[in-house]
Amino acid sequence: MQYQAIIFDMDGLLVESETVWQFAEEELIAARGHVYTDDVREAIVGLRVDEFLAHLRDHYGFPDTLEALVEELNTRMLTLIPIRVRAQPGAREIIDWAVKNDIPRAIASNSSHTIIETTLASQGWSDIFPVRCSGDDEIQGKPAPYVYLSAARRLGVDPSDCVALEDSPNGSRAAVAAGMTCFAVPDRSHTGPEAFETITPYVFDDLHAVLKALRG
Repeated sequence: MQYQAIIFDMDGLLVESETVWQFAEEELIAARGHVYTDDVREAIVGLRVDEFLAHLRDHYGFPDTLEALVEELNTRMLTLIPIRVRAQPGAREIIDWAVKNDIPRAIASNSSHTIIETTLASQGWSDIFPVRCSGDDEIQGKPAPYVYLSAARRLGVDPSDCVALEDSPNGSRAAVAAGMTCFAVPDRSHTGPEAFETITPYVFDDLHAVLKALRG
């Protein structure tokens, strides 16, 4: 399969961070006297931080402003990322292959620029991705397509010539809505392969399998 650019999601796709986000979210919710349940979290995985915190605020009835919740959660994550976030299996190999073959590449994440920068730095990837797009810059985060469209535009590549790599259904919906081919690698901490049946036919066990397909 030949594509002119690869656009990477970050959390859950390149790094094992979804469980870290869950821990930070649990702490935030517990500090307000509530319990974070699986069904509540399932509804917000893959959404932009302000959008899923708005959902949690409404669900639990938090008195806090949305801005205060966003700042608190991001602060918790910035402390946790350097010590708890690890690369997903195959992440370093697929990144090294893209660099070696000079394939245009970008990050398209719902996370803030600060979270993106901190995460990339924690893995030694600060110089790897010349284009880094945050959902914070868009009118809507994933599953809306805007962050993927921005990444393609900044790379100078038509969306139809891009392959997007995702771990969540909401992120995959964003990539498909942008007109890209989406390769999904379900993050088993929150999603199984069956969740992608109506979104994309390209579902892989890990990034090693994705790299094999891209090479093929």
